[in-house]
Amino acid sequence: MNQRQPVILGEFPCTLDQRWRLSLPGEMVEALAADSPGCVLAKERPGCLSLWKEETWQSKLAVRIDLAKQKVEGGLWDDQLSRVQLLGRLLSTRHQEVELAGRGRLLIPRSFRSFLGVRPEKKQGQVMVVGAAVCVEIWNPEAWLKYLQKRMPKFRRLLQQLS
Repeated sequence: MNQRQPVILGEFPCTLDQRWRLSLPGEMVEALAADSPGCVLAKERPGCLSLWKEETWQSKLAVRIDLAKQKVEGGLWDDQLSRVQLLGRLLSTRHQEVELAGRGRLLIPRSFRSFLGVRPEKKQGQVMVVGAAVCVEIWNPEAWLKYLQKRMPKFRRLLQQLS
């Protein structure tokens, strides 16, 4: 199953309904869940969640778990105990398996709601759904604007570095 992963691009304003459900754009759903409706939702940064193909996330997670195991099993964590514990906490609480329902509807789990920082009541449930090449990101609009304002001036240099 070594298929090429599609590049996910685009920026779409979307709305959370009263039950914390979000309908994702069709092209993003197709890129994420063409083979299976199972995905992984992860806490990226305050105001941003990322949605990954389950297979892609599991391979990333396995590498990080192996790193923690190497440190613990090799006794290499003695001088880095707090870092190893932090890694363990973040590995434990950063992600959750989710399933895309009909028409690409995603339910934001309770433990992720305050991290996203939006509320679906009273028209405050607006989010920005952004293609981040390898995953879909769900942004609090204010956090997205701040992120863009900080990163956009560096776009040309980033493009040159990746070329």
